[in-house]
Amino acid sequence: MNFSDYLAQLPEEKAQALEKLAELLRQQLPTGFTERFDGRMLHFEVPLSRYPQGYHAQPGQPLPFISLAAQKSHLALYHFGLYADEELLNWWTAAYAAGSKYKLNMGKSCIRWKKAGHIPWPLVEELAQKMTPQAWISIYESKN
Repeated sequence: MNFSDYLAQLPEEKAQALEKLAELLRQQLPTGFTERFDGRMLHFEVPLSRYPQGYHAQPGQPLPFISLAAQKSHLALYHFGLYADEELLNWWTAAYAAGSKYKLNMGKSCIRWKKAGHIPWPLVEELAQKMTPQAWISIYESKN
């Protein structure tokens, strides 16, 4: 299954929002991240050609950075940089509170939105631009 097939199986509102999130990331992420769909999630990651050590939890796999998925009750954006970089997390939570009329629903790296209309698009765009692959590698290595 490819990403288009996945979207076709979703309710229209979720499919449109997920495609819009994917396109935003394609346009706004710094150069060097690659895109991969695994049948459940769309991943933006640091490829093995750039970081041969890969992801410690899954040897031989690229280093994950951002993933998108439509869960049963919400849309999810998993941003591993938010989990690993306290300064980025602090920026995100403050900017979200100031720039969204909806309460932030977030786990360690997972941002959840019940409805597509709750996504603060300009803020997500800004978040996507904040970390290069090299910066992510440096933070990742400092944590592992």
